[in-house]
Amino acid sequence: MTHQSTKPIALAITGASGAPYALRLLESLVQANRRVYLMVSKAAQVVMPMETELSFPSRPAEAEAMLREYLGAAEGQVRVFGREQWTAPVASGSNPPEAMVICPCSTGTLSAIASGASNNLIERAADVVLKEQRKLILMVRETPFSPIHLENMLKLSRLGVVIMPASPGFYNRPQTVADLVDFMVARVLSHLGIDNPLNRPWGQ
Repeated sequence: MTHQSTKPIALAITGASGAPYALRLLESLVQANRRVYLMVSKAAQVVMPMETELSFPSRPAEAEAMLREYLGAAEGQVRVFGREQWTAPVASGSNPPEAMVICPCSTGTLSAIASGASNNLIERAADVVLKEQRKLILMVRETPFSPIHLENMLKLSRLGVVIMPASPGFYNRPQTVADLVDFMVARVLSHLGIDNPLNRPWGQ
């Protein structure tokens, strides 16, 4: 059954390689009629036009307008917040999102969350989700992992964070890069409790 919550999902895009995952996840959330609070790091703005056809505007209002056109989103369905917009709902435990996904999640962001840093809105939003015991999903994108990366992931996993490295499977015999992207996005949506047609479950 599709999740019927009216609370928004927070989505953060950081500068690790993997922007196609983020855009496909955002598209899927919009298609599922979910509201999205979107945050994009400065590094992600650099990486996005390298990996996709989009250049992400720096001004939140311009970014929202671009995404409405690109995704066909309803007015106000996708809200974009600046990196130091401390008045954003995600900055306070009094109004946390239902869940938060960082996709892709750089190892620098991973480290900041594991240490409790709140130097920007993405880190603060993750800190809020942790302290309010909401679901936090990190699609970590790096290879190989150093002992520092692994220790940070273990620390957060023990706190209930879902550590989901971008490791698509091949049992569905993917034919395109888009198929590999969909595999991972489907896994994220599943953990959010959102039905989706992107991937055939194992055994079906």
